[in-house]
Amino acid sequence: MSDTRESMDVKPARQEGEGGPEPRKDSEDRGSSGAPRRGKGFFKKKVCKFCTQKLKVDYKDVDVMRRFVTERGKILPRRITGTCAKHQRVLAVSIKRARALAFLPYVAK
Repeated sequence: MSDTRESMDVKPARQEGEGGPEPRKDSEDRGSSGAPRRGKGFFKKKVCKFCTQKLKVDYKDVDVMRRFVTERGKILPRRITGTCAKHQRVLAVSIKRARALAFLPYVAK
Protein backbone atom coordinates (compact mmCIF):
# COMPACT_ATOMS: atom_id res chain seq x y z
CA MET A 1 0.00 0.00 0.00
CA SER A 2 2.81 2.34 0.71
CA ASP A 3 4.18 1.66 -2.79
CA THR A 4 1.17 3.23 -4.48
CA ARG A 5 1.40 6.45 -2.49
CA GLU A 6 5.04 6.94 -3.25
CA SER A 7 4.53 6.54 -6.96
CA MET A 8 2.05 9.43 -7.11
CA ASP A 9 3.49 12.70 -8.40
CA VAL A 10 3.58 15.14 -5.53
CA LYS A 11 4.82 18.67 -6.13
CA PRO A 12 7.32 19.90 -3.56
CA ALA A 13 6.43 23.05 -1.63
CA ARG A 14 7.53 26.25 -3.34
CA GLN A 15 10.46 28.04 -1.84
CA GLU A 16 10.84 31.79 -1.65
CA GLY A 17 11.96 33.39 -4.88
CA GLU A 18 11.07 30.38 -7.01
CA GLY A 19 8.36 30.18 -9.59
CA GLY A 20 5.86 32.79 -10.61
CA PRO A 21 6.26 35.34 -13.35
CA GLU A 22 9.33 37.53 -13.31
CA PRO A 23 8.75 41.29 -13.11
CA ARG A 24 9.00 42.96 -16.49
CA LYS A 25 11.18 45.91 -17.28
CA ASP A 26 9.84 49.26 -18.47
CA SER A 27 11.12 48.69 -21.99
CA GLU A 28 9.08 45.49 -22.26
CA ASP A 29 5.93 47.12 -20.87
CA ARG A 30 5.90 49.99 -23.31
CA GLY A 31 6.98 48.06 -26.37
CA SER A 32 9.86 50.41 -27.04
CA SER A 33 13.02 49.56 -28.90
CA GLY A 34 14.87 48.84 -25.66
CA ALA A 35 16.45 52.26 -25.23
CA PRO A 36 16.04 53.70 -21.72
CA ARG A 37 13.69 56.66 -21.38
CA ARG A 38 15.15 60.04 -20.71
CA GLY A 39 13.77 62.68 -18.35
CA LYS A 40 10.87 64.91 -19.24
CA GLY A 41 13.22 67.44 -20.69
CA PHE A 42 13.25 71.19 -20.54
CA PHE A 43 10.01 73.10 -20.33
CA LYS A 44 9.32 76.81 -20.51
CA LYS A 45 8.01 78.44 -17.35
CA LYS A 46 4.53 79.83 -17.88
CA VAL A 47 4.04 83.45 -16.94
CA CYS A 48 0.94 85.42 -16.11
CA LYS A 49 -0.23 87.38 -19.15
CA PHE A 50 -1.98 89.91 -16.95
CA CYS A 51 1.20 90.67 -14.99
CA THR A 52 3.63 90.76 -17.91
CA GLN A 53 1.48 92.63 -20.45
CA LYS A 54 -0.21 94.82 -17.83
CA LEU A 55 -3.65 93.66 -19.01
CA LYS A 56 -6.69 94.50 -16.98
CA VAL A 57 -9.11 91.65 -16.23
CA ASP A 58 -12.48 92.88 -17.49
CA TYR A 59 -15.65 90.85 -17.96
CA LYS A 60 -16.60 93.01 -20.98
CA ASP A 61 -13.46 91.99 -22.89
CA VAL A 62 -14.86 88.78 -24.37
CA ASP A 63 -11.86 87.95 -26.55
CA VAL A 64 -9.53 87.82 -23.55
CA MET A 65 -12.04 85.85 -21.48
CA ARG A 66 -12.55 83.30 -24.24
CA ARG A 67 -8.85 82.34 -24.14
CA PHE A 68 -9.24 81.15 -20.55
CA VAL A 69 -12.32 79.00 -21.18
CA THR A 70 -12.43 75.61 -22.93
CA GLU A 71 -14.66 74.82 -25.90
CA ARG A 72 -17.03 73.12 -23.48
CA GLY A 73 -17.23 76.25 -21.32
CA LYS A 74 -15.00 75.23 -18.40
CA ILE A 75 -12.59 77.69 -16.82
CA LEU A 76 -9.01 76.60 -17.45
CA PRO A 77 -6.84 76.06 -14.34
CA ARG A 78 -3.70 78.00 -13.44
CA ARG A 79 -1.35 75.15 -14.25
CA ILE A 80 -2.58 75.19 -17.86
CA THR A 81 -2.83 78.94 -18.48
CA GLY A 82 0.07 80.11 -16.33
CA THR A 83 -1.81 82.94 -14.63
CA CYS A 84 -0.82 83.89 -11.11
CA ALA A 85 -3.11 83.12 -8.16
CA LYS A 86 -4.24 86.72 -7.77
CA HIS A 87 -5.30 87.10 -11.39
CA GLN A 88 -6.81 83.59 -11.55
CA ARG A 89 -9.25 84.51 -8.78
CA VAL A 90 -10.21 87.77 -10.51
CA LEU A 91 -10.43 85.98 -13.85
CA ALA A 92 -12.83 83.34 -12.52
CA VAL A 93 -15.15 86.03 -11.12
CA SER A 94 -15.10 88.00 -14.36
CA ILE A 95 -15.81 84.88 -16.45
CA LYS A 96 -18.80 84.13 -14.23
CA ARG A 97 -20.03 87.72 -14.67
CA ALA A 98 -19.63 87.48 -18.44
CA ARG A 99 -21.66 84.26 -18.40
CA ALA A 100 -24.42 85.86 -16.36
CA LEU A 101 -24.64 88.75 -18.83
CA ALA A 102 -24.59 86.32 -21.80
CA PHE A 103 -21.21 87.49 -23.12
CA LEU A 104 -19.89 83.93 -22.70
CA PRO A 105 -21.85 80.67 -22.83
CA TYR A 106 -22.19 78.44 -19.78
CA VAL A 107 -21.81 75.30 -21.93
CA ALA A 108 -21.04 74.45 -25.53
CA LYS A 109 -23.91 74.23 -27.99
